[in-house]
Amino acid sequence: MFVRIKHLIIKEFIQSFRDKRLLFIIFIAPIIQLVLFGFAITTDIKDVPTIIMDLDRTAESRSFISKIENGGNFRIDYYINDEKEIVSMLDSGKAELAVKIYPGFEKSLKKGNTAAIQVIIDGSNSNTAAMILNHMSQISANYSMSILIERIDHFEKLSGKKISRSLDFFSNEIRIWYNPSLKSRISNIPGVLAFILLVLTVILTSVSIVKERERGTIEQLIVSPLKPVELILGKTIPFAIIGFIDVLIVISLSFSLFKIPLNGNLPLLFFSMLLYLFNTLGVGLFISTVSKTQQQAMMTSFFFTMPAVMLSGFVFPIENMPKVIQYLTYINPVKYFLVIVNGIFLKGTGFSILWPNMLALGAIGFIILFISVIRFKKRLE
Repeated sequence: MFVRIKHLIIKEFIQSFRDKRLLFIIFIAPIIQLVLFGFAITTDIKDVPTIIMDLDRTAESRSFISKIENGGNFRIDYYINDEKEIVSMLDSGKAELAVKIYPGFEKSLKKGNTAAIQVIIDGSNSNTAAMILNHMSQISANYSMSILIERIDHFEKLSGKKISRSLDFFSNEIRIWYNPSLKSRISNIPGVLAFILLVLTVILTSVSIVKERERGTIEQLIVSPLKPVELILGKTIPFAIIGFIDVLIVISLSFSLFKIPLNGNLPLLFFSMLLYLFNTLGVGLFISTVSKTQQQAMMTSFFFTMPAVMLSGFVFPIENMPKVIQYLTYINPVKYFLVIVNGIFLKGTGFSILWPNMLALGAIGFIILFISVIRFKKRLE
């Protein structure tokens, strides 16, 4: 039995390595995905193109503008005088933020009154707009606090009395754990492991089996001494090995290129990947039973992988989804693997905490693989 499976595995590797396009998908595509997620795809705000409309043109307004520019989040590209230009530039995408400072800005501050400014944000991307608004609110709050402290200093000099500068009833001591710099790159890259394993193993497994059927060679395998279980193992094990190799490449690049920490147990990560592979290989096997051509298998694979990623919490928080959709995520293996991989990489959590997710991953994987094997056997018969 093991000899027959061994020869089938060798045959799969020979076929895979002969196809240069498949080699690109197996080894080059994961590296490209890692680089894209690491450098290009980020939720951090930096150098947001900004419009300034300063109608006050005083030292105080220029000081406020410098606070906006020096923070590193905003890049002032345009100084304008006509409000119509704000509309045209936001519509064309030349700018995402416009700040309008009204006349009398400095005069209002010196009188102790509230000075009004207008902040206009391109809300077509709600996540980016929310972060821009948050940064602008912080800049305004810090600037207001600096003015208030100046007034307190001035009053103390005139009156000779000390005034308490504590404006709050309690003091916040903020500590950010696991990702102190709040860089999206650090939280994104561990999730790439789940994405790469999902796409590679599902697509390659489904296409490989359908390819045999499309070429007419599946009949040769059926009449061979290979049993259905041996055929399934011989077809799925190579892509499990390829998945592990790709993950090793991604982990190595994460350490060397992006300095992503691994605070947890590496053997526990590999064990979790094995449970995850039960799910992805089972899905690929199932797709092969409902597809007649490679094109159908590819389309069906993408039909599964895209919702699986979207409903995993990798892109959008599950808590923000409608209740009905949240219930669907309980049968999504990607969700559980993301919790595990982020816990091992960033938090350093162990089996005592992650075991419920591993149990769910193993249970779902067993069910998917069992159904897929039964359907595959029936198709062979």
